[in-house]
Amino acid sequence: METQIACGIEDRARKDSRALQRLAIAHVVSSFQTGGAEQVVVDLAASQRAAGHDVLAVAVAEDPDGPRAEQLRRRGVEVCLVPKGPGFDRTLTARLAALFATKGVMLVHAHNQLSLVYAAPAGWLHRVPVIHTKHGVSQDMEGRRWLRSAASAFVDAHVAVSQPTAAAVLGRREVDPPKLHVVANGIDLSRFAPDPAARARVRAELAIPQDAFVVGSVGRLSPVKNHALLVRAAARALPRSGRLLLVGDGPERGRLVALARELGVSDRALFAGERHDVPALLAALDVFALPSLSEGLPLALLEAMAAGLPAVASDVGGVSTALVDGETGFLVPCGEAAPLAARLAELVADPALAAQMGRRGRAIALRRYSAARMAERYMALYELMLARHAQRPAAVRPSSLLAWIWGASQRPRQISAAPGRGDGRPSGDQPPPPSPAALAS
Repeated sequence: METQIACGIEDRARKDSRALQRLAIAHVVSSFQTGGAEQVVVDLAASQRAAGHDVLAVAVAEDPDGPRAEQLRRRGVEVCLVPKGPGFDRTLTARLAALFATKGVMLVHAHNQLSLVYAAPAGWLHRVPVIHTKHGVSQDMEGRRWLRSAASAFVDAHVAVSQPTAAAVLGRREVDPPKLHVVANGIDLSRFAPDPAARARVRAELAIPQDAFVVGSVGRLSPVKNHALLVRAAARALPRSGRLLLVGDGPERGRLVALARELGVSDRALFAGERHDVPALLAALDVFALPSLSEGLPLALLEAMAAGLPAVASDVGGVSTALVDGETGFLVPCGEAAPLAARLAELVADPALAAQMGRRGRAIALRRYSAARMAERYMALYELMLARHAQRPAAVRPSSLLAWIWGASQRPRQISAAPGRGDGRPSGDQPPPPSPAALAS
């Protein structure tokens, strides 16, 4: 099963290849806050925009705005907020379908659970292919499974970001096996590399001694990331001159600060908060740590590898597909402080080994985890799904009727527009909602 999933996209796309027309693609995410899935959308949408496609990014959470919106705007991607109401919003799918009709969307790409529930049926109402990417294994095992199952019926292709994620999805019977594909995450490799100048600058800024051994992690301070385990392990493994650097913010910050105080390492545990200079911060580290309870294929790990850092990470999700145990770092049992502390101490005691592992990890990242490679595989999948839809008979688009009914007064809030759309409309203009006479596709 693993080989079939991994190779299926390219094999089928080669059998049914055609010149891909200029597309209008809608990426739907929960919010534009900082996160791995959101960064994938930024990189993927930017690549598609650079290739000449029209790209729309839509966020649907109750409070959907965030810093990723500005990153998308800078890359020429149109950004819309379509916030859901409290609880289950019975109007959100209709509003999304109306938006897709108004914008002339040709393919919908939903990311993670919330977007799946609302955007997949909206894409079906608009009669276009729907792709859904699962960036990790859902944490609510039962609570919303029926919603995901119902929405999955409207999806043409599901994507898992790693083979272990695909296996978990299949094991829980969340998708039909023929619909499942694997596309590994990728990153903008040009942003990450060893940088001695940045290392010295960041250490000076954060009052970290230039010769200190620094273990760090980058990510939201949330329970699933399990930073408390890292604080406990670092308290055992780091010498008095060592430092623990946590980059990110979130609901666990207060508890982590209190834990560092309780363990007597407040002077060695640094909380940098949310930062947007992650490449420079990675350059200041000696080891990257990832103690998560659950992951898909974490971008933070790929970025650390590209920056030339060895990693010590929980053996969860797709981590083992990127980190080679004993070669580019160490895999440790999930949730156990002692093995994590032992591996960190091993690297503290042998900086030459740490540097060698970092070089090997960077070589793997450069070879396997580029954003360009990720974008190519997604475009091959888009091509396959569009070819299948093209073989179907013309059908009425309920989304066009919804757009006509909704009218201008309830259009989604648009917070930016792609410059130079190339369709003759000034930036920010929207076409009028289609009339019922234009319902046929």
